[in-house]
Amino acid sequence: MIENLSKIVVDTSIIINGQLIAQIESGHIQNSEIIIPQAVFDELQSQASQKKEQGFIGLEGIKKLKDMSTNFGLVISIKGSHPTSEDIRMASTGRIDAIIKDVAKQNQATLYTSDNVQHLVAQAEGLESVFVKPISKNLVLEFLKFFDAETMSVHLKENMPPMAKKGKPGSFNLTKLSDEILTKEYLQFMSSQILETTTIFDSSTVEISKNGASVIQYNDYRIAITHPPFSEAFEITIVHPIVKLTLDDYEISEELMKRFSDRAEGIIISGPPGSGKSTLASSLANFYHNTGKIVKTFESPRDLQVDPGITQYTKLDGSFDNSADILLLVRPDYTIFDEVRRREDFRTFADLRLTGVGMVGVVHANSPLDAIQRFIGKIELGIIPNVIDTVVFVKDGHIGKIYDLELVVKVPTGMTESDLARPVIEIRNFADNVLEHEIYTFGEENVIVPVSKKVKKVGIEKLAEDKIRDIFKKFDPRVEVEILSDNRVKVLVDKQCMASIIGKGGSNINEIEKLLKIHIDVVEKNSDSANTSDDVPFTFSESKTALLLTVDREYSSMHADIYANNKYVTSVRIGKKGEIVIPKRSDASRNLMKLASSQNDIQIFLKDF
Repeated sequence: MIENLSKIVVDTSIIINGQLIAQIESGHIQNSEIIIPQAVFDELQSQASQKKEQGFIGLEGIKKLKDMSTNFGLVISIKGSHPTSEDIRMASTGRIDAIIKDVAKQNQATLYTSDNVQHLVAQAEGLESVFVKPISKNLVLEFLKFFDAETMSVHLKENMPPMAKKGKPGSFNLTKLSDEILTKEYLQFMSSQILETTTIFDSSTVEISKNGASVIQYNDYRIAITHPPFSEAFEITIVHPIVKLTLDDYEISEELMKRFSDRAEGIIISGPPGSGKSTLASSLANFYHNTGKIVKTFESPRDLQVDPGITQYTKLDGSFDNSADILLLVRPDYTIFDEVRRREDFRTFADLRLTGVGMVGVVHANSPLDAIQRFIGKIELGIIPNVIDTVVFVKDGHIGKIYDLELVVKVPTGMTESDLARPVIEIRNFADNVLEHEIYTFGEENVIVPVSKKVKKVGIEKLAEDKIRDIFKKFDPRVEVEILSDNRVKVLVDKQCMASIIGKGGSNINEIEKLLKIHIDVVEKNSDSANTSDDVPFTFSESKTALLLTVDREYSSMHADIYANNKYVTSVRIGKKGEIVIPKRSDASRNLMKLASSQNDIQIFLKDF
C-alpha cells in the first residue's frame, strides 16, 4: 500500500463502505491532503435528500473524517465544480466518476477508490490510482437478535415495541418480543448497518431503492426499509424462510408428479400471502434443476431459496420485459416467475410461455379460480390455455386444489342450440377430471360460469341483470327482464317503447340478439299475450331421434312457447310445414317428457313479434 501521499482524491465508494476511515485508522493514510470532489459531496447530498440510506452513510463518513483529521495530520478540502442535475441523474452511466478523475488529474493527486472499474479506467488513462478492496469484517447485525428457529418475520416500527410472526406458513402467531419502545434513532442505526453489508458482502444486495423505501437481500433475509415520505414513520420488516422443502416433502400424487415431469409447462402457483407459494416454487425450481433442466428465475427482490446452479434474474432497467430479452438468448427450459403482479408481468409471462419456455408463475389469489381470472383482460382469452395448463393452489403450506385448463369449441354447458357454439375454456378438477367452470365470451364480455345445475341459471340471470337490462334501459328505463331459458329471455316494456326497440322490419332487435347471442321476446307490459292466449291445436308424434309437434301451416315461421303442466319448457320457431322438431337428446326433450305424461299436458302458445 502506498503511504504518506501528499494529495489524495477519494470517490463515493470508499467513503460509503468505510474503507477510507479504516485506511486512516490503520496508519496507511496520514499527513496528507484529502480532496473530496464537489461532485462526490453533491451526489451524497442528493441521495440523502431523497431519503436514501447511502447518502446519509456517506455524509456521516465525511463528518467523521473531519472530526479525526487533526489527530492524523490530515487536511480535508472540497474541490472541483458543482455537477449539473443531468450529471447527477446520469451518475449510473459513469458521469460522476469522470468528474472525480478530472479532479484528481487537475490536482496531480492519487485516486483512492473501492470501485474496481473506476480503478481500471483511471489506470488506463495514466492516472495514479489505489484500489482499496472492501474488507469483510465480523459485523454483528443488530436485527439478528430478534430471530430464532420459529421466527418467520420481524416487524420493527418507530414508537412501537418489536413484533414477530412465529410458527410456519398458515399457522403462525403475531408475538410481541419485548416491551421496549423502538426509537427512530435506533432504527436508523440498524438501517445504516444493513446498508453497510451491501458494500462488504457479496451475499448482500440492494434490490430496490426508491424515495422512502429500500429492499435489501442479505443471505436469505429479505429486508424492507421504509420511512417518510413513503411511510408515516420509520419501519423495518425482515422476512426469513424457516423451511426449505423438496417436492418429496409435499403430499403429491403419482399423477401430479407425472404432470410436473412430463407435461406441465405453464404452471401457476396461487394462494394468499404467507401460504407457502414461494416455498413450493423454490422446490419445483430445484426439482427441474436436479432433473437436468436449465432453470432461471425472475424475482424482485431475489429471495427464492434455490440451488446454486439456478441463476436468479431481477428487473433489467426497471422492467421484466427487458429481462425477457436477455432470457430468450440463454434459452432456459424453465423460468420461475416470482410474484406476477402488474399488467406487464402477465404479458411478459405469456410472451415467454408462447416462445416455448416452460414457465412457473407465483400469483397472489384467494382461490385457484381467482388466479385464472387475473389473466383475463391482460392477455387474449383464447391463448390462456396455451399459457396456463396447470393451476396449483397452496394453503397453509400444503397443496390444495389443482385445476387443468383446455380450450375446446362447443356449445357452452346449459345452452342447447348448435349455432351458439364458440371457443370455451374448460376448467377441470385435476384430481377427478370433473368439469367445474367454463370461460367464454357472452355478448362482449368474458365470463366464468360454474358448471352446476344449482348455480348455472343464477349465473345467467345475473348476466341478464347486468347486461340485458342495461341495454334496454335506453329505450325504457323501467324495463323488466324475465329468464325463459339459458338462451332466451323476455323483456317487458311500455307500449310506446315497442316500436323503437323492434325497429323497422325488426332491425334493432335482430342486432341486439346478434350482440348477446340469445333470443329475445319483446312483450308489452301488463300483457299476457305470451301465455294466456288460446293454445294452438297440434298433433304429437315421435321419430327415432326427435319429438314432433305439428300445427297448422298458417303458423309456419312464427315463434312459440311450449309449456308442460303450465311450466315453461322451451321456445321454438315453427318450421315451414308447421313442424316443431325437438331432438330427444336435448334438455327441452328431457324436460318435456319429465313434466308431461300425455299430449293433454302439453300446450303451445304463439308469440307476438
